[in-house]
Amino acid sequence: MYFQPAEKACTLQDLGQVWQWLFHESQRTKFGSLVELMTDIQAGSIQTIDELRSRLKAIINEMQVDIPSNADLPPVSNAAAVNRAEVGVTLNNSAAPTVIQMNESQESLMKSEELPTLILPMHLVDVESAGGTDVGRQRHHNEDCFGIATSIDKIEFPNNGTVEARGVYVLCDGMGGHAGGEVASDLAVKTLLQYFQTHWQPHQPIPNEQSIREAIRLTNGAIYDLNQQDARSGVGRMGTTLVLVLLYNTQIAIAHVGDSRLYSLTRKQGLSQMTLDHEVGQREILRGVEPEIAYARPDAYQLTQALGPRDENYVNPDVHFFDLNEDTLLLLVSDGVSDNALLEEHWQTHLEPLLTSGNSLQRGVSELIDLANQYNGHDNITAVMIRLKVRPKLEP
Repeated sequence: MYFQPAEKACTLQDLGQVWQWLFHESQRTKFGSLVELMTDIQAGSIQTIDELRSRLKAIINEMQVDIPSNADLPPVSNAAAVNRAEVGVTLNNSAAPTVIQMNESQESLMKSEELPTLILPMHLVDVESAGGTDVGRQRHHNEDCFGIATSIDKIEFPNNGTVEARGVYVLCDGMGGHAGGEVASDLAVKTLLQYFQTHWQPHQPIPNEQSIREAIRLTNGAIYDLNQQDARSGVGRMGTTLVLVLLYNTQIAIAHVGDSRLYSLTRKQGLSQMTLDHEVGQREILRGVEPEIAYARPDAYQLTQALGPRDENYVNPDVHFFDLNEDTLLLLVSDGVSDNALLEEHWQTHLEPLLTSGNSLQRGVSELIDLANQYNGHDNITAVMIRLKVRPKLEP
């Protein structure tokens, strides 16, 4: 794999960039020593392969990982059911330079697998979306809110067609009690939709990271100003989580604050969690604490970030970009849906069928909300689904 033409020599800095990308795609937590290693690679502090190999061996010893022999390499699974307390550290053995000798049967198996040698550019052929929210079985009012804004232009040709689409999808889970959390989540959704309606004109590229961060900064400021105006204090200060998706044809931008999540589902990759919760337990794991210890804390599920309670200096959203390369279902959810590994355990029955265009997204949202009420009715329940169909660009 090359990020540049083949005639350009690859450097250790290029390797560090690829590893950073692979870690992001895997949605695995980075161990502290690995973060330091990748930083050193990209900064040019590591000059030779021998030095890199030595650092990798030291990290392996530190993590006490047993590397299997070539014959014992385990099969790769598309998805695994995990809950928040089980998010841990995975060292990809392929990160170290390794040569694997294959016998004839192994080579035949490799040839029989669908291993693409070229990723074709894709174009969007269809986009659908649906959302729903429910108060749950124990709450008396709903502090969740969502917003959907999609603009679609269809282009038809004799043998095929394409779609040009722009979309803004927002989900917020408010906090601060009645007339607090509801106000915060509603204000956040409306502020973000208005911002991108004003600042993102038709046929313009997808907003860059700076623009997305500015939108979230202004949203935080609007809620923060209300808290100051009403002299709210302590737990009475209103706030909200946020998960945001921007769509421009086959380009996707995502941003989040708090523990509302974005999931991606494809036929090849299965279910993938695209965001990491901003909460105490996950913060401790990022610092190198074992997951069992991190989530044994009484404050493990306390948010480390939210929009509104504090000024902009305390809000640092995660922002990422990626391109679609196969049919994809994106799912924005509040924790009333994601708690207790609900999606990891039921995605094959309640989400995978929705990859097929013949199945109603709105019905899928309703059935998912019913399932969440059965398992997680302790909280408000909100879900937004986006079904994206793509095809390879085969024009000359």
